[in-house]
Amino acid sequence: MASAPSSPAASSRRSSPSASRSNRWKTAGPARSNCAPPAADTAYVGHSTSLTRCHFTRADSGPPPENARRPTRTIYPGRLDELRRDFDAGRRPNRGMPVKPLASEARKAAQSVFGEGWLFLEHVVLETEPRKRTREMPDLRSTPLVAKAIHRALLSGYHRIGLGDRIPEAVSGHRPDTMPSRSPHIAIVPLGFTGFPHADGHALGFAVIPPRDGNPLDDADFRRALRAIAVHDPESDRHVVTLDAFDLALAPTFEPPSRLRSFDPALYTTPGTIFATVTPIVLDRHLKERGAARQDEIAHQIAAACRNAGLPEPKSDDIVPDKHSAVEGVPSAYPSGNAPAWMRWKLPGPLASRQLTHAVIRFPEPVRGPVLLGAGRFVGLGLCRPLDPTTPAEGRS
Repeated sequence: MASAPSSPAASSRRSSPSASRSNRWKTAGPARSNCAPPAADTAYVGHSTSLTRCHFTRADSGPPPENARRPTRTIYPGRLDELRRDFDAGRRPNRGMPVKPLASEARKAAQSVFGEGWLFLEHVVLETEPRKRTREMPDLRSTPLVAKAIHRALLSGYHRIGLGDRIPEAVSGHRPDTMPSRSPHIAIVPLGFTGFPHADGHALGFAVIPPRDGNPLDDADFRRALRAIAVHDPESDRHVVTLDAFDLALAPTFEPPSRLRSFDPALYTTPGTIFATVTPIVLDRHLKERGAARQDEIAHQIAAACRNAGLPEPKSDDIVPDKHSAVEGVPSAYPSGNAPAWMRWKLPGPLASRQLTHAVIRFPEPVRGPVLLGAGRFVGLGLCRPLDPTTPAEGRS
């Protein structure tokens, strides 16, 4: 795929490339010809041990090689100035503007019942009184209880604006007759430092994820309810939601903080075929089998959970349940026998006796997240992220 080196020096630098990149140009001309020499002299992208070869080809010169991937981010006017400002301020820059896939290259991807347009709740520490500050975030294993408290706070906002009897089912999770909703509704998931080198799994905040069909977070009444519970803090000059039960302060925003990579929705929404759990799955039924048969029973329950979430059902042989997660920094589904009680996942009452498991799942076709599985999905359990993220794909309705 790669073009020949443009000089002996370049040849010696790239004798064993570990990856290739193909950049496709719509038209010929000076711009393309000017890009060719620096592309040929590019020895690596990112880390110096990740050797590459780069060249440009015309978009109408035929299909790209099978191992070629289009870039997922692009530059834009003012990007260099933006990088300089972040560098001078000692901040991590954002990842740049996403590239919209070409219609001719977009692939269909199955989607779960959950959608985009998240509300982010970033943890902040506030001074409420002299020498008294709100608490740090609890351990990731306690976040299901915090998610329940966030949900109660959101519902209280509707009561404050006089709409307590008209809360949408997609927000409350209950029908008008108070019975649990059979339709998808919002899920509240923890966003932790996971999946990166040296990740320790500590929680950084939360995201409120709407159902795919109809986003209640865009509704004017939801925004009013949110404003009713988000109080302006003069110290940070931000609006914050305080959870009194946990003495926590969370700053709501519809734009993910660029300095926190763990808040990037693409970590969870990028299409892939292999997904791993970031929080353990709560199984829908109690287990009856033992030994190897127990693993098969768990795999069948996870396959059913995928089907219930509107996803293509994987074969049980393509599901690997385990006590431990395949994602760096994620706590195990359950501690060893001699571990203290605080090392267990804290589950809301109705789920407290259910079995937990991590898993790696291979779907029969590409899937676009967010993927949330199992009985605890609405409080952030069963949250998965792709291990083999692919080029952004076109969603399937």
